[in-house]
Amino acid sequence: MQWRTLAFLAASLLAGLVLAGAPVAGEAPGPYVRLAELEVDPAQLDRFKASVSEEIEASIRLEPGVLALQAVSLKDDPAQVRVFEIYRDIAAYATHLETPHFRKFKAETEGMVRSLKLFDTTPLALGTKADGYRTR
Repeated sequence: MQWRTLAFLAASLLAGLVLAGAPVAGEAPGPYVRLAELEVDPAQLDRFKASVSEEIEASIRLEPGVLALQAVSLKDDPAQVRVFEIYRDIAAYATHLETPHFRKFKAETEGMVRSLKLFDTTPLALGTKADGYRTR
């Protein structure tokens, strides 16, 4: 089997366990926090920005389990994008991956993203203001 097929099967199994309510080894109660590092094709950066903005807006508006999604680019290298994600729990994250707006985002940006690294994190201290800054 190809590695992509194996990765898809493993992710599907994990999502199925989470959605079925089965405990996942090492799953901690509380927020599920991820960091994504992306390298975007510089020639398609404006299209990527539009797609990620649309996806984040829809996720925050439509999904109660999405607590925060923030995308930034490095000042000296705008094609290097970082996305900080906070979900109510791992089940909310699994639900997010199946939404129409996330699937649309993945399809639209597939040819734009040159590399993607995902990091699970352990929250140390999380804070936000109720009247936080928005770019729109």
